[in-house]
Amino acid sequence: APGATLAQQTEGTKAFLTFHFQTLKDDFEHTVIDDSRQAGIPMEIIVGKLFKIEVWETLLTSMRIGEVAEFWCDAIHTGMYALVSKGMRRIAEGKDPLEGQKHRCGMGNMFDYHSTGYADLDELQRAPQPLIFIMELFKVDDPSSYKRDTWAMNKEEKLSAVPVLHSEGNRLVLLKRYQEAAAKYQEAVICLRNIQAKEKPWAEDWLSLEKLITPLVLNYCQCQLELGEYYEVLEHTTDLLQKNKENVKAYFKRAKAHAAVWNEKEAREDFLRVAQLDPSLAAAVKKELRLLGETMREKRVEDRQRYQGLFHHYQCRTAESPGRGPRARLR
Repeated sequence: APGATLAQQTEGTKAFLTFHFQTLKDDFEHTVIDDSRQAGIPMEIIVGKLFKIEVWETLLTSMRIGEVAEFWCDAIHTGMYALVSKGMRRIAEGKDPLEGQKHRCGMGNMFDYHSTGYADLDELQRAPQPLIFIMELFKVDDPSSYKRDTWAMNKEEKLSAVPVLHSEGNRLVLLKRYQEAAAKYQEAVICLRNIQAKEKPWAEDWLSLEKLITPLVLNYCQCQLELGEYYEVLEHTTDLLQKNKENVKAYFKRAKAHAAVWNEKEAREDFLRVAQLDPSLAAAVKKELRLLGETMREKRVEDRQRYQGLFHHYQCRTAESPGRGPRARLR
């Protein structure tokens, strides 16, 4: 019903809530501890899934969609806040939010007073205190429509997501939606890198994951070429070539990026390396080298004309004031 609270609308059902929050200390200055808008990541919980800060579910379900409300909570309800905040901050920093919590039981986590890595959260963990939460509930979904973020997936879920993301990226490329396609490839790479980070470098499992990562990075680079992000292509292809100096596709894409930013010598070297590694691409390389030569000649002509124009402009200005000598120094 219009105007009904979320609790009234979803009574007897579960709901997936998306909201922004700001956490303040209950001190004179109302010191800000966290602000999800500033971090750029909204919070998400499913009602009835025993979220670490249980009182948040009560607060949110008392609200209406689009409402902003302020709540004061006693220390008895804020004891787990430091752990929740740590996870949110690590996500915003692009890190694994669960790192350091693996292989521990729930009770072990509750009584773990090791440093969170953040001085203000360590203070809250040692001595829980009343906090003020300002919340904005802006989205409510059916939990069945919830698509988990990759950071929240376990290893098996991430491995299952990769081919789906790869396929979605390929479909978007066919539609020439390169920005969206690049995001899909990037998400797939992040899934695999996260798994790979837990393997011993250059061990068999690490290498197997690298073989899955490489084509995704190459596809990502192709999208960046189409989008004109040439320096990003140079960075990623160089990284691939440091791991495998015979990656023909990486040399070819790097050569194209070098050519686009006028690095003639480097582009020629990479194109020639492509032909050396894969003679079947000799004709394609010959075509690219011809285009590179034409482009560089045109650039040199344009540069020469530009410099001549600047020199002519300077001569004209000098001719207009032939008697002007050095200015007297002011004293």
